[in-house]
Amino acid sequence: MTDNVVPLFKDPTTGTYTLPGDTPEAASPAAVPAPEAVRRVRVWRRSARGLRAVVTHERTRSAVRLVARHGMYVLGGTRVTARRTWEGRTASRYERMIRAAEAGGNFEEAKEWEDRLTRYRAARHHRRMDLLKAPQDAVKSAGYAFGLTAGGLLMLGIVLAIAAKDPSWILAPLATVITAIHWIVMVGTVVWGPAVTVGPWLALLALWGVGRKQQMAPQWTLPAKQRDSVGAPITPSIVVTALRDLGISPLRKAINEMGDAGAQMLGPIRIAGCGVEVDVTLPSGVSTEEVQGRRRKLAENLARHQHEVFITIPVAARTIRLWIADSGALDEPIGPSPLVLDKTVTANYKTGKAVWGQDLRGDAATLSLYQRMLLITGKSNQGKTAALRALALWAAFDTSIEFRIADLKGVGDWGMFDGGLATTLIQGPTDAHVIKATEMVEGLVAEMDRRIQAPAGTVFTPLIGIVDEAQVAFMCPAIDDDKRPYGGSKATSRYFMAVRKIHNQGRAVDVLLWEGTQDPTDQNLPKLVREGAHTRISLVLGTESQARMALGDNAVDGGAAPHQLRLGLDKGTVVVASDGITIPAGQTSITVRTHYIDTDQATEVAARAKALRAGITTTPTADPGEQRDPLADILAVLGTETRVITQDVLKRLAALNQDSYGKWTFIDLKRALDGTGAEPYKSEGRMTLARERVARVVASRTPDGSTSAAE
Repeated sequence: MTDNVVPLFKDPTTGTYTLPGDTPEAASPAAVPAPEAVRRVRVWRRSARGLRAVVTHERTRSAVRLVARHGMYVLGGTRVTARRTWEGRTASRYERMIRAAEAGGNFEEAKEWEDRLTRYRAARHHRRMDLLKAPQDAVKSAGYAFGLTAGGLLMLGIVLAIAAKDPSWILAPLATVITAIHWIVMVGTVVWGPAVTVGPWLALLALWGVGRKQQMAPQWTLPAKQRDSVGAPITPSIVVTALRDLGISPLRKAINEMGDAGAQMLGPIRIAGCGVEVDVTLPSGVSTEEVQGRRRKLAENLARHQHEVFITIPVAARTIRLWIADSGALDEPIGPSPLVLDKTVTANYKTGKAVWGQDLRGDAATLSLYQRMLLITGKSNQGKTAALRALALWAAFDTSIEFRIADLKGVGDWGMFDGGLATTLIQGPTDAHVIKATEMVEGLVAEMDRRIQAPAGTVFTPLIGIVDEAQVAFMCPAIDDDKRPYGGSKATSRYFMAVRKIHNQGRAVDVLLWEGTQDPTDQNLPKLVREGAHTRISLVLGTESQARMALGDNAVDGGAAPHQLRLGLDKGTVVVASDGITIPAGQTSITVRTHYIDTDQATEVAARAKALRAGITTTPTADPGEQRDPLADILAVLGTETRVITQDVLKRLAALNQDSYGKWTFIDLKRALDGTGAEPYKSEGRMTLARERVARVVASRTPDGSTSAAE
């Protein structure tokens, strides 16, 4: 009996067959298959099991990965070669660079690439014109070459004939050349067949080599050992090998000549947050800039992505500091903000620091806001407003701070500051909103001038103006009645000059300005404005030139690289250049992953801050020329507070209407209340207004507007 035959048992009484283990009672002639059918079922089952074992075997998987990997090398190499050929023969590369420069707002670079494109097209046109004349020139050249060659050979034959005294030597050189041509043709005929056969395979091999060098195969096709090496722990040998293979000849040569294979270049590898940190002392002849310029290649040599390796310059000379993240660690969220989690959070503008996020080492990153102008910039939809708003929310828990906010996006991102946190809130992107925002900033200037002229020793409460999407203000084409533009970057621009004045003197009297803007350029963020900020922050940007505009040359030269952050993937990740945040010694900037506070959470945080601030009323900027009622306005700015010092009343009146009250002094306020019974009085050593008295005066006024003191 063969292996494929199933033994059956025959019941002598019924004559039926049963399988092993079946009982005679369970078997019936209709239910028991015939022996031949059972054999076929067993054969099919064994074949299916064998096929599945073959398909799922590790050798089969390895073979499939091998075929797929090398096939993708060929396809990828073909794609790379085709792209290089196309860009080399057409103007596509220049056009692509022009589009990238224009998208990044770098019009000077775009103009430079456009000039290169013009020169390329002119040279290409010249070459094409030469090709049209090439056949005629080729015929002439061939005729000249043939005549000169034949004449030269005849002259050589004549000389040989004279020397040998034999006329047959005259044609000997021609005969020799003809014989050589004959042999060349014969050899070409023999070689042509194999060349035609081997040539395509050589081309395929070349394409395979290009694809393999560019690592065009997907991750799943790699061998198991190579796949496991991705994200492997960083060791000294891995770091040295990565540096050796950077393509810097002096560095490779120095490492090969070191007795310890380059280990003496490395400091200790330290655990730093979600990665490791190591200092590398470069050998003589290798500059830090050369290594910084090969960040991408260094990351790939370390089996990391580019965004997982950061290169900074510490204090020591000819030294770079590498921070290498654990594979995939930077793609994990950092968790909610303490402002959301801690219901008892407090803030101190002068001595405290805003809880904001984490640095790359996983330590808390806090930022001091005390007497610092602030600028934050980056591409649209990368978390700029959320990062700026988080700082303002923390500051809102210090009740001494007054906010005046202009949101020139106007989609409600700052709506939670309405009704108790901001004394002025402008929301909208139109020219009319820019005009109001400009008047708001000019109101800050007026308050700054008033404080500067106050008696020595006067203590002022912090006043912070915030303009989000400030590029809308700089690009505004509106012109006032005196022909002065609101936007622009010239001395005639109202917004530009107001910002400059605050940057120049506002810090001394705690009048500050925070601005947020997109894609910095000289048009939407003038140089004098961006350099006036003490704290400069950047999210992802498109080019290095934009990074220099956002953070300054010193920060970028020291390793700051917001232009190398990943668009869409590194939302909320910022590069900060400021003395208000702890930066490792020798570095000029620090990268921070900010806590994200969404609009609902921001509203809840703002509600807790409002509970600490009683009686503050948010008002938009009034229309110019509107007739004001001083008594009604004074009552409005007093809010629900029982008593308010006159200094705060003047500030709130100026925020309510800059044109009417921006230049008011204590004398003006006293004059408006003289004879009403609600005049300012001294309480605890400070001049104060009582809300009850002012309300009684307003309520007792007659229709003609006169008042009588009611006892």
